[in-house]
Amino acid sequence: MADREVREVHDSKVLAAMSHPLRRRLLDVLRLDGPCTASVLAERTGQAVGNVSHHLKVLAAGDLVEEAPELARDRRERWWRRVGYAVSWSPSDFPDDPVAAAAESLALERQVSMARQWFAERDSYPEEWHRAAFATDSWAKMSVAELAELEQKVHALIKSYSDRAIPDDGQERRPVFISTRAVPARP
Repeated sequence: MADREVREVHDSKVLAAMSHPLRRRLLDVLRLDGPCTASVLAERTGQAVGNVSHHLKVLAAGDLVEEAPELARDRRERWWRRVGYAVSWSPSDFPDDPVAAAAESLALERQVSMARQWFAERDSYPEEWHRAAFATDSWAKMSVAELAELEQKVHALIKSYSDRAIPDDGQERRPVFISTRAVPARP
């Protein structure tokens, strides 16, 4: 299952599971760093191992993570990996579902909070990171099919950076949060 590209969500219970702030962080760490044990995830998130284990089980029940038994050194050690590259859902699949509406709102809040965190901490980064970080927005007139094509191209571009083998070229690399949205709107 780990090789699936995009995990399409059609169950609001899965949206609720992945919208919890700690669970979202666990998914992020697994996406960025690869498979980990609950102990490593606890260390990286500042949480108790038992708490992380509980949340991993909730994510596994939603098919968002899975065990990676081939990485364990013995029967007691449990490794976890994220299922798929990305998670996708459409609000139209959840008409009048307050769980889905809350999940969408939490996703937007998370994206905004990551940008705010950068603004609050950017002075601690070297100047070249200030110049490299960017934000952009634009307008285009598109059909539904063109918007779907744009989504596929954006996913492919981001995946080409996030799934590549990291070059051993002496360059400093830090985690970078990438967020995109394309929604019908009016100027």
